Amino acid sequence: MLAAIGVDSTAELFEQVPNELRLNRPLDLPAGMSEPEVYERLAALAARNAHAEDEVCFLGAGMYDHYVPAIVDAITQRSEFLTPYTPYQPEISQGGLQAMFEFQTMMSELTALPVSTAGLYEGPSSVASAGYLATGATGRRRFVVSCGLHPHSRSTLATYSAGFGAEIEEVGLEGGTTDPAALAAAVDGETAAVFLQSPNFLGAVEDVETLGAAAKEHGALLVVACDPMTLGVLRPPGECGADVALGEGQPLGNRLDFGGPSFGFFCGTEALIRKLPGRIAGETEDVDGRRGFVLALQTREQHIRREKATHNICTAQALNALAATIHLAWLGREGFRELGELLVRRAAYARERLAAVEGVELLHEAPVVREFALRLDAPVERVLDRCAEQGIAAGYPLGRDYPEHEDGLLVAITERRSREQIDALAEALRVAVAAEAVAV
Repeated sequence: MLAAIGVDSTAELFEQVPNELRLNRPLDLPAGMSEPEVYERLAALAARNAHAEDEVCFLGAGMYDHYVPAIVDAITQRSEFLTPYTPYQPEISQGGLQAMFEFQTMMSELTALPVSTAGLYEGPSSVASAGYLATGATGRRRFVVSCGLHPHSRSTLATYSAGFGAEIEEVGLEGGTTDPAALAAAVDGETAAVFLQSPNFLGAVEDVETLGAAAKEHGALLVVACDPMTLGVLRPPGECGADVALGEGQPLGNRLDFGGPSFGFFCGTEALIRKLPGRIAGETEDVDGRRGFVLALQTREQHIRREKATHNICTAQALNALAATIHLAWLGREGFRELGELLVRRAAYARERLAAVEGVELLHEAPVVREFALRLDAPVERVLDRCAEQGIAAGYPLGRDYPEHEDGLLVAITERRSREQIDALAEALRVAVAAEAVAV
């Protein structure tokens, strides 16, 4: 092989790699093990992980410990759904296309926007895709982004934006929500899109319609990221003037699974239909008048001319989106609304109960649905370690993403968190904060 490509040695093959980046010694690998030994080793490593079934989980920040009904696994694990890859001859996959179509219908109803794609990879890349869409739709290269948008989404948007030459201006939060005056001042005639999230990363419900007025005034698109589980109780983005509504779909029918895989959803107005990323399944009739399904749009570079492509998505995460479709069908319209109301009630109880603990106070007073931020009079990471010793994952430390909230703790509520577990969290926080105060 070396002779065929015209080099004398493997070292010569890699001569373009700088010498300081080379190991220049054999790999320090342990001796090989038998299969039973490998199994025992991997089992021991896996046992070091703690998952949501081991702890009482109040973690959120975009991924949530919801109950996944048994019917989701019963259907998604059928081989006709579990094993197929992306349909390259889609019309012979009528079951898969119907699942995509049903998913799109449900997401359109939830977001109050007329068009939905069949799914994207996950929430943050969906946000980045909205940036690319906005530049194509407006011909502009500037984004105004609320700091309430998930930090991972902001980071992904920044990475993608560097590739297509867009600049980003971030707008801070005031009292837990996006500062409306700062947002209005930041938007101008060169702005392609305004990015909001509601509820935002601190759990606060944003006034999307009021904040979005600045985008409308200057002809920019309004992009709203949302938690799908809150759409049973909050006014949908489409009714608030959003041109695009998107987000992370994991709360619908998908377990935490140590962080993935999940899926992203992406909905928009009819004016944007040919610029939406991914694919769209459509309903039709065959020559005999029977209901059928087709891939109406698939705007990626493998199928059309590269310069006209809107996205590179391939798999569409169809299996994960199917899980969401089954979960939503299982809940039904009334069940979905009732679940949202349950989250509001339990979050209200938890917020009041935890804020009553000495050394704990609310980070903001803004309305919330199922997630809220606290301020602790103790080092947050050490408090979390103490709670973990009690089998409680108490929340997410905000200081990792917001230096100004180094003392902040984000707590999430799902239907799996009972009143007794909330009371146990309050007691664990009381003991941990008090112990850290003594230690200081």
